[in-house]
Amino acid sequence: MALVLPILIMLIFGIIEFGRIYHAHLTLTSATREGARLGAVGGDVDSIEQRVKESAFGLNPDLITVNITTAARGNPLEVEATYPLEIYTPVFSQLLGEAFQVKGSTTMRVE
Repeated sequence: MALVLPILIMLIFGIIEFGRIYHAHLTLTSATREGARLGAVGGDVDSIEQRVKESAFGLNPDLITVNITTAARGNPLEVEATYPLEIYTPVFSQLLGEAFQVKGSTTMRVE
């Protein structure tokens, strides 16, 4: 039991950290989809960035970095967001670094 318990605890914490990273990725992807849709129907760069930050529920909007590749009508518009997610588990934070960069991106054709 004493040999298995540390391995079991690390496995559980690994699952929790993976879930946090995956949640942040899905949130950023959804937020960039909202921003890209706004840009596809005629929104400007500032309103797209604001929409992405407003749509990223559960993440600190001040830490979200948004990159927008604008395009003319009929061409693809790309919205990419990155977020530094703090890793709480000590062993994983030493392996992955203090903050894991999570990215989400969406590309849509400008209407």
